[in-house]
Amino acid sequence: MKNFRWVLAVLMFLITFMSYMDRVNLSVATPEIMREFNFTKMDIGFFQTVFFMGYAAMQVPGGILAEYFRHRIVVVAAVTWWSVFTALTAAASTFSQWVIVRGAFGLGEGPVYPALSTFVARWFNPAEKGKASSIMLSGAFVGPVFGPAITVALMLAFGWRSVFVIFGLAGLFIALGWMIFAKNSPKESPYVSAAELKYIDEGRNAADEDKKELAPWKSFITSTQFWAIGIQYFIVDYIMYVYLAWLPLYLMEAQNFSLAKMGIAASFPWAALCIVTLSVGAFSDRLVAAGASKAKARSYLGITGLVLCSLFLYLGAIATNPTMNVFWLTLSLGSLGLAFPAGWSACIDLGGKFSGSVSGWMNFWGNIGGCIAPLLTAWIATNYGWQAAIIVTALSAVIGIIAWLFVKPDIPLQRSEVIHTGSSKRYH
Repeated sequence: MKNFRWVLAVLMFLITFMSYMDRVNLSVATPEIMREFNFTKMDIGFFQTVFFMGYAAMQVPGGILAEYFRHRIVVVAAVTWWSVFTALTAAASTFSQWVIVRGAFGLGEGPVYPALSTFVARWFNPAEKGKASSIMLSGAFVGPVFGPAITVALMLAFGWRSVFVIFGLAGLFIALGWMIFAKNSPKESPYVSAAELKYIDEGRNAADEDKKELAPWKSFITSTQFWAIGIQYFIVDYIMYVYLAWLPLYLMEAQNFSLAKMGIAASFPWAALCIVTLSVGAFSDRLVAAGASKAKARSYLGITGLVLCSLFLYLGAIATNPTMNVFWLTLSLGSLGLAFPAGWSACIDLGGKFSGSVSGWMNFWGNIGGCIAPLLTAWIATNYGWQAAIIVTALSAVIGIIAWLFVKPDIPLQRSEVIHTGSSKRYH
């Protein structure tokens, strides 16, 4: 096959699509679940936070496992695990059962993105990193586009429990597809032609990348930009998870949308995020190919995205018309699409063969933001109202903007830690 790597990119898209379908189903079903079990906003926020705690806990281990055991087994195991616990969510009936099921679900999803990052790093030509990363991310953002409408339709037809069972079964089929078709290296695949393999390996030391090695964490952890790439993603994910956890209920409570209308309105911001994310990855690669620095292609795009996201989110918070509220929220989340590909492409730029560890580190901090976002937003909304919760979310972008100033994608982490002192050099 001429371009088999892009076939796997489609399968990668389906994996990330399902990962977010499985997350958004809880937020959409929240009103029914609250009504049936008498849960409060703080209860639902805690369930969301437990998921993110499990998810965050597996980011760095997931990256390390993917680098050592390779992406194939890690992705298959992770998708299978989370799909089983997605289905088991339908059986949860007590507070403690909900905590256990959602926490286990988070543990299963945790390794997937670091593992897929190692897949992108090994299966695509260096000039395709941005585009491939965008495909990985766009699946995640298409999930919430269709998730609300699909979830509402299933809920109205079969009840909220059907959503979790059906999504869980779909995930198991996708895991089977990855096990069958995705090899750890393109040279192991019977579907990759000699010409495609040659193109993939251009400009890289494929033999070195195929060695099983652990990342030099001692040098990484002392790097300013290693911390900065994590902090910027803490904010990016914090903002995104406010949308993911609370947008459906916010539209119903603060903007008086019905369940059916909410299912449509909640999809617009995610559609914008998906469109921008897909477009920006390829654009970023073209900038680098045209001779632009990676700082311009990654860092500047990340900063621009956070500035626009903050501005539009504030305008959404103060909008008095429901239509204008959804309009500004759509532009805000769409603008955040500039930052997502920038961050994941920068991880591959900074980490090289250790991109799994770097992306796991970045996504770990992103999901610490995910742990905080549901509960903090619930607390602010409960005590000060939804408008205050949205304004606080908008202001948080300032921290991410500052962090991006310290990310230098043109300088790989291993090289950036070398200090030349005369003819010698040392790591610190």
